[in-house]
Amino acid sequence: MSSLAIFFSVIAAVFIGAVSPGPSFVLVSRIAVSRSRKAGLAAAFGMGTGSVIFATLALFGLSALLMKVEWLYLALKVAGGLYLIYIGIRIWRGAADDLPIDTPATPAAGGVMRNFLFALGTQLSNPKTAIFYGSIFAALLPAAPAPWLLFTVPPAVFLVEVGWYTVVTMAFSSNRPRAIYLGAKLWIDRVAGVVMGALGARLVVEGLPRHIWR
Repeated sequence: MSSLAIFFSVIAAVFIGAVSPGPSFVLVSRIAVSRSRKAGLAAAFGMGTGSVIFATLALFGLSALLMKVEWLYLALKVAGGLYLIYIGIRIWRGAADDLPIDTPATPAAGGVMRNFLFALGTQLSNPKTAIFYGSIFAALLPAAPAPWLLFTVPPAVFLVEVGWYTVVTMAFSSNRPRAIYLGAKLWIDRVAGVVMGALGARLVVEGLPRHIWR
């Protein structure tokens, strides 16, 4: 297989992983519909930045380290799971709060940098992402890939992730989704909080020693 074919195979696998539902999708869609399009785009860039960090580290062997040093991988799972549970609790607790959209008060609550860092933290909270990229690279990249592949794959991962979450942002920040959200904010936020908390709890359960559950 040519290097160009390998490159497109890797990007296709990354795209499939990006569009799979998970905490990243829940977070970006909620930010876009509840705050502003600018806030959603900031979150999209945060997700892309987190992905390119994991992809770059996977190329340098982080995924192999996590697979060999089990306690480190499990500890990162627990820490990431607790972070997602914390986010879920925050979303649940704010479900009943009134939400002023497109008012002067909105930017303070949903600043670009705040949403960027919030999304970045969410993306980095799941060590499975590093394993995901490591698995793709191990399966599709040759043992000695062309140097240009090592330099182009991380930026391409960034573009795929940002591109997908930009589409999500544009869809959820339009008027109709916002109107639906405002009409059912309490229950939508509570469902989002439960989903985020459940994903975090799953990470915690997977990260704790198995004998605890026996």
